[in-house]
Amino acid sequence: MTNEAAERKARTEFNKLQKRLRRNVGKAIEDYCMIEEGDKVMVCLSGGKDSYTMLDILLSLQKSAPVSFELVAVNMDQKQPGFPEHVLPEYLDQLGVPYYIVEKDTYSIVKEVVPEGKTTCGLCSRLRRGTLYGFAESIGANKIALGHHRDDIIETLFLNMFHGGKLKAMPPKLLSDDQKHVLIRPLAYCKEKDIEAFASAKGFPIIPCNLCGSQENLQRQNIKQMLQEWERQQPGRSENIFAAVCNVAPSQLGDRELFDFVNLQKQQDKSHLFTRLDAVNID
Repeated sequence: MTNEAAERKARTEFNKLQKRLRRNVGKAIEDYCMIEEGDKVMVCLSGGKDSYTMLDILLSLQKSAPVSFELVAVNMDQKQPGFPEHVLPEYLDQLGVPYYIVEKDTYSIVKEVVPEGKTTCGLCSRLRRGTLYGFAESIGANKIALGHHRDDIIETLFLNMFHGGKLKAMPPKLLSDDQKHVLIRPLAYCKEKDIEAFASAKGFPIIPCNLCGSQENLQRQNIKQMLQEWERQQPGRSENIFAAVCNVAPSQLGDRELFDFVNLQKQQDKSHLFTRLDAVNID
């Protein structure tokens, strides 16, 4: 294959990938009514492949969407040692999208509170979430877009089952506990491998997470490896698992809050109230 043919093939594959991501994001937005006319969407940008992809696809959809909405990129600088503060501003300046960099030293808090060797992700995410909620309110953003994808949702399902005793995952759309913020996950229908390929092709300036992302033996990594092995053994299994998340039958589970098992009774036989036509003697 010549270089020209290889380049042509690469462009074709990228176009297919981009269309697939646009289609999946558009369908998730439509299915869950994530973005409506006049919305101001705060796009949380971490510097990872997922949030870069989310911003890129949303900007692309914004040009052709049937509704008018505003996008604002927001990054939270958590003061991690060695964090390259210049990367995101330079990228966003080139992109021409409105943005804010929120500075909050959650790194010191996490390192002080969490014992060495323990998982920092839980506390880190709570501190980050609280700061971002408050900032969204201050800039008048009524939607907060997070970069979680389909694989994140499936992994969270098993994390909660195996370690939390709960059957729950990450919903594509969520009202915060204080009832003040609507969180959306536009990448909910997107596969991580598609996002990885897209981010690589686009050459996003990825910023690694040195606080929690580098910790070894996290339970999420164990779940990820388990799911990858399942997928190798039986391709399409992840598709079925995600489909199950979106197709719940409460009467076939055991949650008494979701289904009224207490008052469940068999339907009484009312056949005696009806007269069989073949037994009626019509003169």
